[in-house]
Order: sequence, then structure tokens, then C-alpha cells
Amino acid sequence: MNGQYLIKGGRVIDPANKINDTLDIIISGGKIEKVGKNLSIKSGEAIDAKGKIVAPGFVDMHVHLREPGREDEETVRTGSRAAVHGGFTSVLCMPNTEPALDNPAIVKALKDIIAKDAACNVFIAGAITEGRAGKNMTDFTKLKAGGVIALTDDGSPTPEKIMQEALKRSKAAGLLLIEHCETPELSAGGVMNKGFVSTKLGLKGIPSASEYEAVKRNIELAKKASARIHIAHVSCKESVELIRKAKKDGVKVTAETAPHYFALTDERCSSYDTNTKINPPLRTAADVEAIKAGLADGTIDAIATDHAPHTDSEKDVEFDHAPFGKIGLESALSVSVMELVDKKTLSWDELIQKLSSNPAGILGLESGKLSEGSPADIIVIDPDKEYALKQESIESKSKNSPFIGWKLKGKISTVFVGGKILMRDELML
Repeated sequence: MNGQYLIKGGRVIDPANKINDTLDIIISGGKIEKVGKNLSIKSGEAIDAKGKIVAPGFVDMHVHLREPGREDEETVRTGSRAAVHGGFTSVLCMPNTEPALDNPAIVKALKDIIAKDAACNVFIAGAITEGRAGKNMTDFTKLKAGGVIALTDDGSPTPEKIMQEALKRSKAAGLLLIEHCETPELSAGGVMNKGFVSTKLGLKGIPSASEYEAVKRNIELAKKASARIHIAHVSCKESVELIRKAKKDGVKVTAETAPHYFALTDERCSSYDTNTKINPPLRTAADVEAIKAGLADGTIDAIATDHAPHTDSEKDVEFDHAPFGKIGLESALSVSVMELVDKKTLSWDELIQKLSSNPAGILGLESGKLSEGSPADIIVIDPDKEYALKQESIESKSKNSPFIGWKLKGKISTVFVGGKILMRDELML
């Protein structure tokens, strides 16, 4: 119901407005009407947030919703419900659907599905090349007119000559370019990080150089073009170092990582659990520490999930033959709390910034803040709530998470999207 609400007595953390205080929030007409102390409403519903954190809804700039084409893995409806369950009120869906999101007609078809089925705000990334094949470029201007807010061939790296031209065109079109940094000549046939563990397990490895050589190339191209570039799913220490230096040099580069890159190492592949088969792969303990350092000093701007659903039958095969990817929308907050906040890498303010205002700013969205007049995309977090992640509680259509069975901490209690309450007292509505 989109009515009037009063969120009372919570610890409001709003990094965009530099707020961390015990405050009340009035929601009316789908927007934030007032933020302050000792507020009241004449009619509507009051929500007691005492002992909880009230924050802007999270923004995930890297999600695979699989629709159209792979509705057996995920749909806009199930994926957006998973997002809400995890505290994400806005997501950016990747274009590696079947067919790819490479022309205005298929974008329009997806927009129609979103309008009908989406539980949260779903934004669209269009493909850089037709069919994501790395050959013929799409029409960036037409894609933007059709409603895409970013461009990427995610899952496939962009060849150098195409990237040179894409940076010029994306700059002219005013669209963010997001790049999956991988060097196919180095990664071909690999299934996990190349190193001691892969040798021990007898599995073909993917070297860190596969990622960081591509990061280096793309930063250099962006610098030459004076264009923006966003580096997706950073996994290794060399990439962090390259991005850190590029930022100091004034290159218009931003970057994201995902919870599995600061919570898990390649040792987890020793169980041959195919839910640990991810691209880029889980790296070493030294890489994990570098990712955390990059988050702490601002080199890595955002935490995204790279939510990549696969069916049980796809994942229930030998490690070599399983597809890459894991789901992540519903575990992202808890894993981040345990690995970053509890271990003193980030404060709550900094974590919420990485999950809300930073990604919103990179994408040019009006969400990610609790300003009066802004859309009421608001979450209430129980920061100390402990729970076990169970398969049956997952809203996503696919259940391919390496965190199932983990005892986690930090849970979403209530979620508003555009002033509409979609989750209350940890129960989806």
C-alpha cells in the first residue's frame, strides 16, 4: 500500500547527506516528506525502528535477471523479489539474455515485462556489440532513447578496436560503459584461479593476469578518450593497484567488487562445490586483503552482487562442465557486515555508501539518499540479527549460493520501494 508512514526512532544513516543520527522519517505520496526528530502523523502507520538502522535502499549495478530467454533460471519477478529481500530497491540488469539486449525492440519488450512484474526499480544495461559477439557495434543513441542507462557486453570482454570506438560513442551519448575485464587468450579453458590450489585439485587455472592486463588496457584507452569507464567485479590485487593509480592520475574510472571476492578464497573450490565456480574466479587470501584495502581507501567505489542464477541441473555436474556464477542478492548485506563491518574494514556509513549512494551516483540515479522529496526507497536493517541462510527461504528462482548453510548476521527487516511497503518484519508481502 502506497500511503503515509512514519518510521520512528531508528538510527538513520544517509551517507549522501552525511547523516548518522536517531531520527524519524515521514513517507507520503511515495516520497520522503520529512526527516527529523520527534515527528508525528495524523493518519497512516507508524513503524518502530528503535534499535535498527534506517538507510537508503541499496542499488545493485550488476544483476542477471535472465529474462528474456532463460526464465528457468530467473525472471524479472523472482529476481526483483530476491532484490527486495536483500534490501536492494534498484538493480541494473545485464544484457546477456537470449536474445541479447542489443536493440530498442528487445529493450522495449523487457521494459514491458518490468512494468508488469518488477517488485523493485529495474534499470537496463544495453549491449555494446550485436549479440555481445564483439564484432558489430550497437546503436548507442537508439539504445539510450529506448531506455538503457549503461552499456556492457558483460560475460564477454570487448576487443580493443571496438573498445576504442565504444568509449568515444558512449561519451558522446552520455552513457556509462561497464567492462568485463578478461583476456581470453589467458583465461581460455580455465575453471578457477591459477595457483597452488588449482594445481593440487588438477583443475585448469585462470591467472590474475587475465583480469589485470585487460584492466590496464581499458584504463589506458579511457584515459586517451577522456571517457568514463566502470570496471566490473574486481577480484585481484593487481587490478586494485591499477585502478588506484589511475584515479590518482585523474582517469575517469570507477570500480565494483562483489561479496564473494572479500569473503571467499580459491581454497573454497577444494570441495568441488560448483557454486564456487565464478568468473572472475575466487582468488587468494592476498587478493582478498587487497580488495578490502581497496574498499577502505575508496579505490573500489561500489559493492555489487553479480547475481548469476543457474538451475540445480546446470550446477549439479562435474566442476569442469558447470557454468560460472552464483546468486548473491539475498546474502550480500550479511556477508558484507560480517566481513567488512565486524572486522573493522568499513564503518556502517561506509558500507551503506558502497551499497547505495555510490552506485546510484555512478549510474546517475536519483535514489541512494534520504533527501526530502526523494523517492521513498528506504530499508530498515536489524544489524545484530543472526540467522542461517536456508535454501527454502531464498526468493530467487535459482539456489546456487556457496553461502547456504552459513550462519549470517545483519538482516533486512522492512523495505519500501517508491513509498510502497514490500517487506515488513522480515516477511515479503
